[in-house]
Amino acid sequence: MRIIAGAYKGRSLKSTTGPGFRPAMGKVREALFSILEARGVHWPATRVLDLFAGSGSLGFEALSRGAATVCFVESAPYAAKVINANAELLGVEPERISILREDALKALARRPLQSYGVIFIDPPYKSVVLCAVLDALLSKGWASDEAFINAEVEARQPFEAQAVHSGLELLSDRAYGQTRVLLWTRS
Repeated sequence: MRIIAGAYKGRSLKSTTGPGFRPAMGKVREALFSILEARGVHWPATRVLDLFAGSGSLGFEALSRGAATVCFVESAPYAAKVINANAELLGVEPERISILREDALKALARRPLQSYGVIFIDPPYKSVVLCAVLDALLSKGWASDEAFINAEVEARQPFEAQAVHSGLELLSDRAYGQTRVLLWTRS
């Protein structure tokens, strides 16, 4: 798995393996970041939250493009070690990242020290936590007023993206093979 653009372009990342892990495919990452940049995301002014981070590929792609900071949330100890290894491999400045080694819903139950402008949610396929995650992001103040919230779910998973939360406006709902990419903003 390689970084697509920015300061770390072409650099390889270590990936996580095993049940529940699936690295974001290059074409999906490329499409997602193109959509975000077309909508005006200015990376140097953006704090990113990467939930169910796995190897951290989405967060590291954002850092490569200049994101101010990324907070990775990952409960699996092995995956958290991979995130640390990838940060070292890329030479990411320690003050630009933080890693919360806990369940995403447990982390989101608290109020954050700061809100985030781009949020990636990549739960394991067949997981049913997406609505609860979206509710917590909005009710606890994790999402800034102008936040873009992205979720990757299984393409065949029944999910009514437009009716998910009254505080969100669906901007994009696209399928890339087995992956369905949803993008909302605060309404």
